Amino acid sequence: MRYFLASFCFIALIIGAGEPAGAQTAQASIEANNAEFVAKFAAKDAKGLAQHYTEDAVAFPPNENRVAGRESVQKMWQSWIDAGLTDLTLKAAQVEESGNLAYEEGTYSIKIPGKDGKTSEEIGKYIVVWKKGDDGEWRLHRDIWNTNPAK
Repeated sequence: MRYFLASFCFIALIIGAGEPAGAQTAQASIEANNAEFVAKFAAKDAKGLAQHYTEDAVAFPPNENRVAGRESVQKMWQSWIDAGLTDLTLKAAQVEESGNLAYEEGTYSIKIPGKDGKTSEEIGKYIVVWKKGDDGEWRLHRDIWNTNPAK
């Protein structure tokens, strides 16, 4: 009986240690990063948004060409801020980490002004590849998103 109990405790310890601590750290860091990103968007701070990306980041916005480099990403976000987009939300559904890279799968919504003066809400999904810098900060390295079909 003691052997069984000791074996059970050992197995439980191994199973409980199955998820690396870094994965929780990455998820918490990325969720905090997303909250800061949304706040900077609300503040219309395109330069601040761009700082969340790596220098060699690439964004793949829907119906547009790829956007390469932090400076170009800043211009992309500035153009959308200038166009009147508001109320960005991001919701991470899953974060997985491997070394200095992590991927995030999630959903977003954003309000878009129409030519008729009415605002519509765009809802979609995204995948982000995050890269951990030498400073320990996670930054968007590859960013792709698209809109869900209209209901």
